[in-house]
This record gives sequence, structure tokens and C-alpha cells, in this order.
Amino acid sequence: MRICVFGANGPTGRLLTEQALAAGHRVAAVTRRPESFPLHHDRLDVIGADVFDPAAVAAAVAGSDAVASTLGVPFGKEPITTYSRGVGNIAAAMSAHGVRRLAVVTSSAVDPHHYPDAGFLFNRVMQPYVTRVLGKTLYDDMRRMENLVRATDLDWTIVRPSGLYDLPEVTDYAMVEGRADGRFTARVDLAAVLLRVLEEAAFIGKTLGVVTTVDNPTMLQVIRQEAFAKH
Repeated sequence: MRICVFGANGPTGRLLTEQALAAGHRVAAVTRRPESFPLHHDRLDVIGADVFDPAAVAAAVAGSDAVASTLGVPFGKEPITTYSRGVGNIAAAMSAHGVRRLAVVTSSAVDPHHYPDAGFLFNRVMQPYVTRVLGKTLYDDMRRMENLVRATDLDWTIVRPSGLYDLPEVTDYAMVEGRADGRFTARVDLAAVLLRVLEEAAFIGKTLGVVTTVDNPTMLQVIRQEAFAKH
């Protein structure tokens, strides 16, 4: 299978590329900065393209069997459109080229809720600040992207991780349809889920939550990291 990965130069995109290559797939890694992409493989095509450029997106998608969006941008006060406009261009390109399988990454923060084990500070102070203030424009655009994806006739899956952090290896993660009851997701687990849903038809038309249950960081560490980093 040829998998086209948008946002391939971000932490999750690189992990997904590595895992897909290790599984024997061919990968088209799409990034605005192809010269800085660190991976090399005889089944890897590194493509320079801006997700806001419909023609470039269409050229990258052509010939693919499946597409994954791991697009990520930092929090900011200005309106964010990377997710909705970018995936809009991706979906249009897929329809034009007859590519049906799509997996996109959003966040559990698009549907915030209280966690029984989190306590007052997280549930009443930290989470509202992140979702309604610090990350408001980002999560608003993620919601627009989810609505856009659901309105297509593509074979889509939406994957919602929780607070992202790094671990060296894939864990025995938890994946459920709908809301996952956990506050953290290792990027390596997120990448593994994306690859799994592209390989298995059982997840078409579903919104999945994925969480990591071991070696979790503190929420303050995740917030500090995610406020200034790409996904």
C-alpha cells in the first residue's frame, strides 16, 4: 500500500512514516521542508508541498492507496485554518484521484470533559484554560476539520489523542470508539493507531479515542510542551 502522509516532518508524522516503512508499505512523506526530512528509504518518496496549495496537494495524493493527516500547528491567538483548509484540499484531491481511505488526527480537547482521577485543578482550571483560551483557535479549527471530514463520501477515520508526549516504543495502548478515558497519548502509540486504521476496514466511519496508560508525564509538562510545539 502507498500511504501519503501530510505533516510528515512533525513528530507524529515521522513516527508514522517509520512504522509504515517497517511494515512494508510505500510512503509519500509530504512536507513544506523536504530538505530537512531526516528519513531515507528505497520505499520512501519525500514530496515538497504546502497543504494550502491545491495543485501541490493533488500531485502528492495521486497514486496513493490511503492518506493520513498528521498536520500540527502551535497554539496561537490568531485564527487557525491549517486543519480545515488543509484537509479540505486533501479531501478534494482524494476525490479527484479516486483515493478513498483517509485518517486524520484531531484531539480529545475538541470535546473536553471531566476526568474522575484528575482533580479540581485539572478539571476546573487547567483544562478550561487550555481548551477555551490557550488553544481556542486551534481546537475550533479541528472541529471544522472533523465536520468537513464527516461530510465527505470518503472512507474516513478520525483519531483523537489526548495530551501528546514521547516514548521510545509502542505500548499496550487503549483505543475505543468515541471518548477514551485517559489524559495522555504517546506519539508512538498514535502513529501505530493511524497505521492500524489505514490497514483495517473495521474502523471506517468511526471517531476513535486513543490513550497511553503507562509512563505518563504530568499535565503541566504536556501543556508546556504542546503550547510551543507541532504535533
